[in-house]
Amino acid sequence: METSNRKIISRRNRPAKEPLSHDLIVRTAYELLKEQGISGMSMRKVAKALDTGPSSLYVYVKNFQDLSSLVLDYGLGKLVLPDPKEVSWKENLFGALNAYFLLLYEEPGLAELSFSTMPRGTNFLRLTEYILTTLQNGGVKSRSAAWGVDLLLLYVSSVAYEHTFKKKHGNMQISDLKETFQSADPVLFPILFSLGGEMFSGDTKSMERFHWGLEVLLHGIQHFSK
Repeated sequence: METSNRKIISRRNRPAKEPLSHDLIVRTAYELLKEQGISGMSMRKVAKALDTGPSSLYVYVKNFQDLSSLVLDYGLGKLVLPDPKEVSWKENLFGALNAYFLLLYEEPGLAELSFSTMPRGTNFLRLTEYILTTLQNGGVKSRSAAWGVDLLLLYVSSVAYEHTFKKKHGNMQISDLKETFQSADPVLFPILFSLGGEMFSGDTKSMERFHWGLEVLLHGIQHFSK
């Protein structure tokens, strides 16, 4: 009688899975976001990555939007804000917004998530508190500061999303848009035709256009704070 050489592995010898938890779900969803974008962190895909069923996740998170908010806040935990004691309030403000932009741009999927998700959580509150403090240190009154922080964060998210889209898909669509502007009928669109070059100007590497937008927004916030 032949003896089988097959080695039987007991289930007890397998590495134990990390117990399902709120933190594990968020961390797993964040990794899927980085790998596949928002579509990758669906409840079904997160559950599959954790070797469980989607219904198990609802014990810890309410729904996909709840998960998205938690994942966004988890990502914001990587944000390093300037030391408020070292420079002026304006430099602190722009430093914080620039750091926020770079985080959204460099962490795959985070810019898209920030532009489509209602944020909440300690890390988002920390960023908001920092910006409100710097605005008030600059003499901006309460309502203008409250409305201004929303406008500033939305601007940064939109620019970061635009830049990540270009990085992911290349400049093909931008080239098409440039061609559309350059071929515009000068009789029908005289101003657009004359400003065709300026529409796409601005040093991308130095973020000249991005910082110009911050200056414009801050000027408006200060103006309406009087």
